[in-house]
Amino acid sequence: MREIGVGIIGTGFMGRAHAMAYRAVAGIFADSLRPVLQTVADVNGVAAEKAAAQFGFRRWRQDWRMLVEDPEVEIVSITTPNVVHREMALAAIAAGKHVHCEKPIAPSAQQAKEMMDAAEAAGVVTQVGYNYIKNPVLALARDMVEAGELGEITGFRGIHAEDYMADPQVPYNWRVDPSGGGGAIADIGSHIVGLARFLLGPISKVQADLETVVKSRPSAVGATERRAVEVDDIARLTVRFARGCSGSIEANWVATGRKMRLAFELTGTKGALAFTQERLNELQYYRAGTDPRHGGFLRIEAGPQHEPYGNFCVAPGHQLGFNDLKTIEVADFLAAIAGAKHRGPDFREAWEIQKVIDTAIAASRSGSWLTVS
Repeated sequence: MREIGVGIIGTGFMGRAHAMAYRAVAGIFADSLRPVLQTVADVNGVAAEKAAAQFGFRRWRQDWRMLVEDPEVEIVSITTPNVVHREMALAAIAAGKHVHCEKPIAPSAQQAKEMMDAAEAAGVVTQVGYNYIKNPVLALARDMVEAGELGEITGFRGIHAEDYMADPQVPYNWRVDPSGGGGAIADIGSHIVGLARFLLGPISKVQADLETVVKSRPSAVGATERRAVEVDDIARLTVRFARGCSGSIEANWVATGRKMRLAFELTGTKGALAFTQERLNELQYYRAGTDPRHGGFLRIEAGPQHEPYGNFCVAPGHQLGFNDLKTIEVADFLAAIAGAKHRGPDFREAWEIQKVIDTAIAASRSGSWLTVS
């Protein structure tokens, strides 16, 4: 397969994850395009230069526009704060680049739609960083739902809980700046909303209660001055799916002790499934009607029988990790660029997720059920 030039904007946690995935993908997926790390950009020149040396980028820039204009860059990966995604993505699309953007792609559904419309009109391929749904056991869960193995779906309970904002001394930053959209509901809530849609399809109605637990934060590290917080720390949603069932969704970034609880329980008339990202190589399955002496949930363990686990390891029980899921995400993106059916999620799916988030924020303010329109 041919080589393809990659440029990454941002050198933080997700910038590093993107770089590692692009470096790894061709060695794991034999039929993948061959990414070449051409350019990395960061407003912090020292960080950009360091990332270039560490990951093998051919050049580094402080101005992201120079990366977008680079004729050797065919893919632009955007790993910056949410509020600047739109400007960067639209510039990359106008330059004819394929775009890989972290979530949420924009502070509002209106801006997300503008990005989606531009990408679809230009005919470029887009990918959004909902990498958790690239887990092979979650693909199995969706297959089981679609095959009717759980019978009629009767309920969904999902949560994404972490504690990285639990300390009230964590300073005011872009995550709590309302110009970037919602708080926990947008930052991590988009993951569990996306997972709910991945498993059960569209969400049609939402009722929500958004709560700000930490009312103010230091204006900077070590500062005594505090700034008021206007976004949510906890979002609790009751949802109705277009398929007819209902459920609940929680996003919580002040959940003391939780590091990565992206989890769900899904019930049906014939069985149930349960999963948590804290044990991402396991899917719990309960089958109704079995001998009560053998009752309880069965642990399904990830292995080569769950594609593409076998690309990483030929032995079951040896387990995939976070960066492996990111590599699967990149592999699907590159396959779509090469002409395969796009497995997403793309800008259109990101727009659908953002519509649910915007509706939940509005529902919390109105205190009523609202239709996702």
